[in-house]
Amino acid sequence: MMRIVLFLATNLAVLLVASITLRLFGVESYLNSQGINFTSLLIFCFVFGMAGSLVSLFISKWMAKRSTGTVIIETPSNATEQWLVDTVAELSREAGIKTPEVGIFPAQQSNAFATGWNKNDALVAVSAGLLNRMRPEEVRAVLAHEIGHVANGDMVTLALIQGVVNTFVMFFARIVAHLVDSFLKSRSDGEGGLGFMGYFAVVMVAEIVFGIVASAIVAWFSRYREYRADEAGARLAGTGAMVNALARLKAETEMPDQMPDTLRAMAITKGQTRSLVEQLFASHPPLDDRIRALKEAAYRQ
Repeated sequence: MMRIVLFLATNLAVLLVASITLRLFGVESYLNSQGINFTSLLIFCFVFGMAGSLVSLFISKWMAKRSTGTVIIETPSNATEQWLVDTVAELSREAGIKTPEVGIFPAQQSNAFATGWNKNDALVAVSAGLLNRMRPEEVRAVLAHEIGHVANGDMVTLALIQGVVNTFVMFFARIVAHLVDSFLKSRSDGEGGLGFMGYFAVVMVAEIVFGIVASAIVAWFSRYREYRADEAGARLAGTGAMVNALARLKAETEMPDQMPDTLRAMAITKGQTRSLVEQLFASHPPLDDRIRALKEAAYRQ
């Protein structure tokens, strides 16, 4: 129920922000009697495409806390929580960022995530299962990986890329619908065409097709940033500890993924991908590839 409420609230916020922005810019309908106004269409698509990504980014911490049940450590109540807070603070100083909020979420799967709208207002959380099953040096490596995401500004960059991709998916889908409509009208001396429902249906189909291609682009960047975060983890916590942490995560790849869909790209692992298609759209590289990359980087040094 909570996920449905969050989904509806996010989409309502997107519509509100986009509508206000379009009104402020004085953007009117991109379709007129002369055809299509490409400038208005591009602005329309940019506003709606970026609005969704930016609204999601700005409320990412709020959504993450509620969708995972993360409990923020305000005042450590035991030695483990104190160590967790102190370790995040130490790694943050080394990375040159403000210490993020630190939390624990009740999942038995070993996992962790970082989110937040900028590197000085972030959240780093680990699962209860990770704390129970990993050695301290491995937990430290996982935390260093997440701090690497924050320091690299990955959340902001991913949101901007998603927004740009959304813009072009919407833009080209509407151009395709307009071309189909114009073609049908040319076959019937200006009469007929798609009509409102037909135009809407073509836009939806085109957005699905272009969206599949766009998802592969976003997934490629997501995999790239995982390698960079692994490098940061190795630099801050040691290559051996980072490799051991990833190996420990690999041993749990058959466990059900307990992360909410909206946070899987931000987690340190996303289970196991098997087919080539799964790998093409995966937000994380295979753990074997990540371990190999760390070992090769250490060998080159």
